[in-house]
Amino acid sequence: EVQLVESGGGLVQAGGSLRLSCAASGFTFDIGWFRQRPGKEREGVACISDSDGRKHYVEAVKGRFTISSDNAKNTVYLQMNNLKPEDTAIYYCAFPCAQAMDVIYVYGDDYWGQGTQVTVSS
Repeated sequence: EVQLVESGGGLVQAGGSLRLSCAASGFTFDIGWFRQRPGKEREGVACISDSDGRKHYVEAVKGRFTISSDNAKNTVYLQMNNLKPEDTAIYYCAFPCAQAMDVIYVYGDDYWGQGTQVTVSS
């Protein structure tokens, strides 16, 4: 059974940091992080390629967020630094991900985790 489980969300002050984890059960694939901010549509923020480790980010998070993976643990991380109130969202991991222009998206038979809340106070 394919399963993605996120953890690591919480409440942090602006300028602070959080690290999200996405534990994947029994497979490796191109996994991405997505978020849904209040009143907005879900959007991709980062994607990492399983085959070559290439990382993709949308402009809004470049230089602040870092996606990484630990294949031995089947876990993908999202290190979020210098958080801003506008980063407040439910964060999801999903696969398979890809990037075109400044858009990160999932395609085909996609799978999603249940989400983890990140709240950034001003």
